[in-house]
Amino acid sequence: MENKEIVKYFYEVIATENQFDEFSRYISENCTQRDGQKRMHLGVEGMKEHFLAVRETYPDFAMKIYNQYEDKSYVVSEFIMRGTHKGEFIGITPTNKVIEITGINIDKILDGKIVEHSGVARTFEAFFENGLIKPV
Repeated sequence: MENKEIVKYFYEVIATENQFDEFSRYISENCTQRDGQKRMHLGVEGMKEHFLAVRETYPDFAMKIYNQYEDKSYVVSEFIMRGTHKGEFIGITPTNKVIEITGINIDKILDGKIVEHSGVARTFEAFFENGLIKPV
């Protein structure tokens, strides 16, 4: 698979379908989470923990990548994440509403695995649009 295909397959199939035993085929044990200039070790277990936490809030979570751009080993993916808000998230009581969150992931691929991940999800915008939070 090409880098874009690896990323797309990981998010749309492996993560969406809870195939946690397959994570090590797509995520490097040395994978880091990048936030600006800061880096934090994520690894396979960290990525699993992230998606398990997402599942607690949105048990039927599904991710769809609708645009991708590639530059050398970096893949930028625009996505839509959709799920029913059934778990508490940062103190927000579950609403049972289907929430759609857009965002961008930036993943670096080396030797067929994600070795660096960063991105942004428009969570608060989606919550505002659905009446889960109010302006102050």
